[in-house]
Amino acid sequence: MTKKLPKRGLPPMQPGELLREEVLPALGRSKTEIARLLGVARQTLYDILDERPPVTPGRALRLGKLCGNGPDLWLNLQKRYDLHRAEQELGDRIKAIPTLEVV
Repeated sequence: MTKKLPKRGLPPMQPGELLREEVLPALGRSKTEIARLLGVARQTLYDILDERPPVTPGRALRLGKLCGNGPDLWLNLQKRYDLHRAEQELGDRIKAIPTLEVV
């Protein structure tokens, strides 16, 4: 019933890392200005850049609008990152759960 996807070389990236390492430098704006444009407190932006809170749907909407790439990119990055971490933490316990088939 489930299809295994091939593993890729790099582990999933937390959205704050992409924002910090790629997006903000490309935008060439200060973090204070980015926080203002997003309508969030500077500390909220700093926390996201430090990869502390997850990117919520509301934050994804804001980032997607600001960057012009929509919220799906940001939510998908967060989802892949969260699933990867959960798989690392729960791996053996998940493997012990049988996969049932419809008869």
